[in-house]
Amino acid sequence: MTDKYCVIGHPIAHSKSPGIHAAFAHATGQDLNYERCLAPLDGFAATVQRLVHEGYKGANVTVPFKIEAAQLATRLNERARAAGAVNTLVFADGEIVGDNTDGPGLVADITRNAGVPLKDKRVLLLGAGGAARGVLLPFLQEGPREIVIANRTLATAQALARDFGAYGIPVSATGFAGITGSFDIVVNATSASLSSDLPPIPASVFCPSTLALDMMYGNKPTVFMEFAASQGAATRDGLGMLVEQAAEAFALWRGVRPDTADVLNQMRP
Repeated sequence: MTDKYCVIGHPIAHSKSPGIHAAFAHATGQDLNYERCLAPLDGFAATVQRLVHEGYKGANVTVPFKIEAAQLATRLNERARAAGAVNTLVFADGEIVGDNTDGPGLVADITRNAGVPLKDKRVLLLGAGGAARGVLLPFLQEGPREIVIANRTLATAQALARDFGAYGIPVSATGFAGITGSFDIVVNATSASLSSDLPPIPASVFCPSTLALDMMYGNKPTVFMEFAASQGAATRDGLGMLVEQAAEAFALWRGVRPDTADVLNQMRP
């Protein structure tokens, strides 16, 4: 019998996830069907309960339901608890288990696809919202030398730094104007690229050995990527993260982690 999965969101027609998971299933010989599921803004919980009743094995969750998914889950793993948000649900044994594969997906894209280890690196994380929170624990588990969180509202960055200050690695907070020195890795976790804006950061954060990664992706480099490249930095968009987080979810559901290289190459414009 073909197992059923889906991605839940509002809107959802734009999602690339069905194509990604279909490619993974073909490559690994898994018998599954993965579709888009549009949930009403006030009907996420009811949608999940319907999916469970209809025999679905799991689901991905995208905007605007990731926080609600964390509240709905009957059990959360450590990285989902740390993120305060869930993007992957597993339906098994009467439970709704919540996970967050965004952080591991970003780590995989940086360390495997870009070939840049996080260990002993100085990392700058731009933004202090849900996207930033979701990647902090997986980053810290890689053993960087330091993580600096920069945000327009300093108090928000300070609160996030406090939440993740107990993992034995320095995590500090600053406003954009207070950023000092250059960094090995700079991650744009703000939503500025959606409106073609640039976070107000100094050019000095970049150097020729810097990897600058924007969590957003599109048919051309973001303004952030263009700015970083003009300072000599290597750049990546968020497409690799999208594919890698999907592979992490697939592994949770199916017990096998698919190779991502071919899928990532196929999705590049």
